[in-house]
Amino acid sequence: MGEAITIRQAEGKWVVRSGGAILGETSAALELLEDGQDPVIYFPRGDVAMAFLDRTDKVTTCPHKGEASHYSIVNKSSTSENVAWSYEDPVEQASAIRDHLAFHQRDGVLVEKI
Repeated sequence: MGEAITIRQAEGKWVVRSGGAILGETSAALELLEDGQDPVIYFPRGDVAMAFLDRTDKVTTCPHKGEASHYSIVNKSSTSENVAWSYEDPVEQASAIRDHLAFHQRDGVLVEKI
């Protein structure tokens, strides 16, 4: 149970791309660091084209962040299943990531600092 998380402002401007198109762009990204895991960038929902995301039935639970809802990216040429997630009611220590989304970098999805 010694795992800890740190959430801080991510420096610079970040984009998330799907199929080469920019799905989100922000200078207000958060970086979540968790013991034993790669850093994860969280985008404010207001900076993501939510019209391309469909909520799925998948829900996962993390004792350090809470319950995560998952989303697929849907565009006219493809669907990337469960590549985004959001802690809509996170535990107190992760409250900063409320109203943010993170993305798996797979199925043509890329998160990068520009």
